[in-house]
Amino acid sequence: MDSPATGVCTLLYAADDGLFDAIADAYVDLVEAHGAQNVLVLKRHPAGLESVRTILSAVETADGTPVSPRVESLPEHASKVIEEYDPTLERLEYEERIELISLVIEGASREMPAYLEHASDREGFTRDVGRLLLEATRQRVGLEDPTSDGPTAAESGTTGESAAAGTAPEHVATDCLAYLYAINDRFHDELADRGYVERAAVIPRAVDLLEDNVDGLRDRVTAGIDAVLAIELEEYRALDRRYLATLTADADLVCVGERDASIERTRVEPGCIEDLLESEPYLDLELEGHDSNRADDYRSNTRQGESTPSHRAVTRFLATGDAPRAPTLEDGDGARSTRGKTAGRIRRIRARTSRRQVDAVAREVQSLRERHDWPFDAFAVAVPSIERVPETRRRLRDAGLPTATIGTPALAENPAVGELYAVVRLQAHRARTRHAGHAGGPESDESVHDCLEAHRDRLRARVDGFSPELLERCREPSVSRSIDRWIEATDLKGRIATAEEWVDAREQYDGVRRVRDIARFVEETDLVGPDWEGLERMLERTIRYDAPYAHAVETSPPTGGVTVCPVGDLKYERRRAVFVLDVIDAVYPGEQFLTQLFPSAWLGELLAFPAVTDPDHETVADTFGPADADGTGDPFVAYHAERARRRLALATRAATDACYLCSYERGHGGLARSYDESRYLKQLAATPGLELVDADAGSPARYTGEARALEAILEQPRGELERVLREASTGGSADLAETEALFQEIALVLEAGDVDDDLRDAVHAQFEFAAGEVAGRD
Repeated sequence: MDSPATGVCTLLYAADDGLFDAIADAYVDLVEAHGAQNVLVLKRHPAGLESVRTILSAVETADGTPVSPRVESLPEHASKVIEEYDPTLERLEYEERIELISLVIEGASREMPAYLEHASDREGFTRDVGRLLLEATRQRVGLEDPTSDGPTAAESGTTGESAAAGTAPEHVATDCLAYLYAINDRFHDELADRGYVERAAVIPRAVDLLEDNVDGLRDRVTAGIDAVLAIELEEYRALDRRYLATLTADADLVCVGERDASIERTRVEPGCIEDLLESEPYLDLELEGHDSNRADDYRSNTRQGESTPSHRAVTRFLATGDAPRAPTLEDGDGARSTRGKTAGRIRRIRARTSRRQVDAVAREVQSLRERHDWPFDAFAVAVPSIERVPETRRRLRDAGLPTATIGTPALAENPAVGELYAVVRLQAHRARTRHAGHAGGPESDESVHDCLEAHRDRLRARVDGFSPELLERCREPSVSRSIDRWIEATDLKGRIATAEEWVDAREQYDGVRRVRDIARFVEETDLVGPDWEGLERMLERTIRYDAPYAHAVETSPPTGGVTVCPVGDLKYERRRAVFVLDVIDAVYPGEQFLTQLFPSAWLGELLAFPAVTDPDHETVADTFGPADADGTGDPFVAYHAERARRRLALATRAATDACYLCSYERGHGGLARSYDESRYLKQLAATPGLELVDADAGSPARYTGEARALEAILEQPRGELERVLREASTGGSADLAETEALFQEIALVLEAGDVDDDLRDAVHAQFEFAAGEVAGRD
């Protein structure tokens, strides 16, 4: 580009409630000037896209004309640009990526460093490698990167084998990173030969095509765009900003961003949004709403009225470090005082275990629904990472709550996918034994037999009349037709519709569709054989390493149930009540940052690592409001700890009425347990004007679902004895009459004739467990 693209940018504060209003106002102005069909709304990340579309669809123009907004995520739009350039170019699906990159690793001529060889035995190694290479691809980081100027292990005479002998760790890490980047280069060479483009490479490639206007591509793409409204600007990375500049060279550009709100960009690029825009070579934006006196601006917003949620001051404190200025009173001696005044409060749930933390959330959701008549989709439960979603959803469902997920649910947690996987495993075994020519076949060892029998048990439990003959009847020469035959013969879709809530049914249908897509791909690719063994291999890898969130360009909006999602996905969502789980110090901020592949102490030496690894204290302070430029300690740890704090802040902002920070005790068994609350919870509790209010533990607990009701009964004996022992251990006094009354009620229930014998034995076992007569764990 000869000159930077020009436009205007409105910057808001993260703790403000006016984000969606600012976006709607900017959109209305552009629509009235250019027409809705000529205005493109571009959001950096796909999460929250449906919320923006809903808000903009409801705006009122001067002439009352209804609008149909063009709202896309930046990756989605870049993907369409690639398709416009070459309709025959195929985007690599995640299932295909897993298989192809594994083949590249297996065929690598370069020996894997010993450190990675040992690390490959760890659960999640493949997923961590995949994430690293995806991020390197997004940022065009590789061996030729100019920041990668340190000596490699080969240049320094170091090899991976010498790591255990005391070799400098930075050399070991550099060698490992060089190996992974070499794998990534070979992987993309293979993609080019096969006519694929990886989703992570979509934006870098689209930038090149648009800047060079290859075959008039930029002219065609921008022909119907008179104006662009770029939202979530604080998350646009360097390549994203180049893409935006190229797209708007001849169009009006209006941007909306937020201070103190970047989570993803700050992972790879330090600095506050104002500083980045001032030094940005491709964009020349006039900033609006800029106020250097952030604290006073925030405090003025606090006084705007009763409509401000009671926890908004907590959001502000977490995002910026600004403590509230509580109203003052005159003391008896004429002095001014703020004692007893609270500017902000947030609710807290404390549980004995992580599992019971979720149970407490379920009870509170039911309580809020009864008091306020809120629908299930007015609630969100935020977990620290995508890996925690399946377990949390399952626990909430056991408690009787329907759930929904932002994005694509994991295949491993999909019962319909589990059924189809069992079919594939059994059909593959039958094919192998048939090929071997005898009944035992190559899988006659005991462990494999037990595994296959578990798959048969799964099918017996799900399909009435299951038999080996049914499997044989569904076997076709084509694996994809065989899968379709099973679905039809066993009425899988009908069973899903009958047995599941519609929210769960929709997700199971999506899982069935993905398995069918994988089966068809197996028949078309040369990566695996077009048979049962090829499908078995590919489906197993996909289920094990399933992570579509890693490079998705679209997300599915949650509807009809309690939203369960990672905290970052709530940034552009609003819910009546939000529950933030696992607010313990091991998670917020945690100890391991960026990747599990390397110790955090090594990352500072890896200048070519695709993330911020070597900040100083001044950089930390420039990027995050709560940080101090004169801080002590490791600035790397401080930098990424502030990112965790910011994630908490944005999660609390998503709540319009009630927000709960949830934590649980940690221990090593027995009764010796203690709370491991996050340092940020402790800072909140110690800040004048802010208050943590425990959720009403005294309110009658309601349990929905038979499993949860039985569990609640079983928890009471041990829970009550633990309460008494805790009081005694701390020098307190416990009301034994209350305990005696509870035990008497339990005894009366057990004496009733209609109580199941197994339940009666289980309750007695709980008394024995609490008394130390049996061993167990939570």
